Amino acid sequence: MLRHEFRPGRLVAGFFLTLAGVIYAGDAGGAWETPWFAIIPVVTAGLCLAGATALAGRAIRRRRTPAEPTGTPDRPQPQRQGRPERQG
Repeated sequence: MLRHEFRPGRLVAGFFLTLAGVIYAGDAGGAWETPWFAIIPVVTAGLCLAGATALAGRAIRRRRTPAEPTGTPDRPQPQRQGRPERQG
């Protein structure tokens, strides 16, 4: 049983930010030499991929959820909380 819903976009973002940390840690430890600007494309690409993954995951999750139940005459559908829908 899952304790929380799976968020693939956060997984991808976390991977790329961890990769950026490993790159800087390797540079600080003297394992290799990394220019200061090398992290910018890694983080930018990671965030773009994370956004695309999150959008794809949301589209899949939306398609799989069942439609909201409609009300019956003796039991009307409950009103949703939040922003009112536009009329017109």
